[in-house]
Amino acid sequence: MEKFEVIIVGGGLAGLAAAYTLANEGIEALVIERGDYPGSKNVTGGRIYLNPVRQYFPEGFFEKAPLERPVTSEVFTMMAEDSSTSLRFRCGSWAEPPHQSYTILRGKFDRWLGERAAAAGAMMVTKNRVDDLVWDEGKVAGVTAGGEILGAEVVLACDGALSLVAEKAKLRKPGRPKDYAVGFKEVIELPRQKIEDRFNLAEGEGAAQFFMGSLTGGRFGGGFLYTNQESLSLGMVVGIGDLMEKQPFTEAPRLLEEFKRRPEVAALIQGGELVEYSAHVIPEAGYEGLTRVYGDRLLVAGDAAGFALNLGVTVRGMEFALASGVIAARAVKQAFEKKDFSVGSLSKYGQLLKESFVLKDMETFRAAPEVLDNPRFFNHYPQLMGKILQDLLTIGDGPKEKLSSTVLSHLGVGEFAGIVKDLWKGREM
Repeated sequence: MEKFEVIIVGGGLAGLAAAYTLANEGIEALVIERGDYPGSKNVTGGRIYLNPVRQYFPEGFFEKAPLERPVTSEVFTMMAEDSSTSLRFRCGSWAEPPHQSYTILRGKFDRWLGERAAAAGAMMVTKNRVDDLVWDEGKVAGVTAGGEILGAEVVLACDGALSLVAEKAKLRKPGRPKDYAVGFKEVIELPRQKIEDRFNLAEGEGAAQFFMGSLTGGRFGGGFLYTNQESLSLGMVVGIGDLMEKQPFTEAPRLLEEFKRRPEVAALIQGGELVEYSAHVIPEAGYEGLTRVYGDRLLVAGDAAGFALNLGVTVRGMEFALASGVIAARAVKQAFEKKDFSVGSLSKYGQLLKESFVLKDMETFRAAPEVLDNPRFFNHYPQLMGKILQDLLTIGDGPKEKLSSTVLSHLGVGEFAGIVKDLWKGREM
């Protein structure tokens, strides 16, 4: 049995960040990735927040990365059946370096990060899938991959939201459909200048747009659009539980096609060429759905640990993956220094996570999944806002009511009570 110091399952952000950190510490790290190269199967909506993770990498590290556009404008759109309401926010400080967030294409970024890890000394094995864990006296001793048995002092599971490695190690149970969403997106090529003109952007700047309401047919989820250098990332996220249970049954790709036909969206993608389609599963259970992240000779990081946070106005995960990968590597380094890879030694990883923004943010917003699991956000409020604005802005053939009377005509006692109830429920976010 060939043996390595650390085997990392999955060449995503968590796995590559861990490999890069371990290699720079002189620890032998083998990354096993089932895709043709790191990033070939990795999917995201398309935005990464860098401020929380700069501290985990050398100064200037991300300045060399193949990032797309710094996000300087946010657009929030509530969609009713025949109307929509948008709020646009632009922040001048976001246009100044260091930029807080960028749009990103994972095929480019992850491949670059994998090259950095390899240059530091990490080993990459692609086109191979880890099928199982190897055990020795009840402790993880390696993995089986490609018909071979590979030994390791520590295995790091970074194999995505449905982590089979963590499940086989009994660190997590099979998830419930309501704890996950499916994200599916298209990459649509458009000329650089057309993107900037169409989205009212200065040269090189980017925009992020979020959509909620009727586009999901009353299901948990929403749409997104990110501007890349010469393309748009357009897609949706829909709760798997709602996809299975809500009637009438609708296939996810059909929702995306209907979303693209909306006038608000069709005008933004007009003339573009579809060059990529992808989909993936996203953890949505928040803090309460986190995986146990350490065991005997095994750690779990990134989506495999459940490190994803949906607040409705922001969706985060990539910075959690990068940070947890580095933190896991630091815990492994300490284990090598002590030559102790037991659960007690590797529990240091849990302590380091608690001291980081990763678990602090997950705990701060632990109520988010419950607050957002409210159908009124996806059907009632977009429709209400559309009706109010339609009546406020329509000039008929007779005398017009006072603006206050128009608004109050839509906000009866029951409506006020519902709004107060929803606001009270969301006070913990």
